[in-house]
Amino acid sequence: MAALIFDTGALIAVERGDRAVGALLATAAESGVDVLTSSTCVAQAWRNPSRQARLSRALSGMLERPLDPSEARRCGLLLARSDTEDIADSATAVLAEDDDTILTSDPSDIERLLDAAGTKARVRAV
Repeated sequence: MAALIFDTGALIAVERGDRAVGALLATAAESGVDVLTSSTCVAQAWRNPSRQARLSRALSGMLERPLDPSEARRCGLLLARSDTEDIADSATAVLAEDDDTILTSDPSDIERLLDAAGTKARVRAV
């Protein structure tokens, strides 16, 4: 696995204590696999830090990528090409490279975005 990428739904799964997602996170850490997310996804999931200890711990081990102006424009174009609307999904797809794995609660939109981007990443539903 090249990198493991978390969308908002995957971050929420971490917070809820989803064992399968936790196991993937642990395996990635043991294997030295990069774990990424977008600041856009964090913004959607971050609601009450005093009650989000699991999410906070998980984020401390992830590479959180912000949208710079170029990536923001790329996200918008990708939304138009894929006929989807969720900015966080688009930001997730923009992070992906071939052979990465995206954990998502919205596999159909992520697959449409990846197809529009021409990226051959794997999509795993959580």
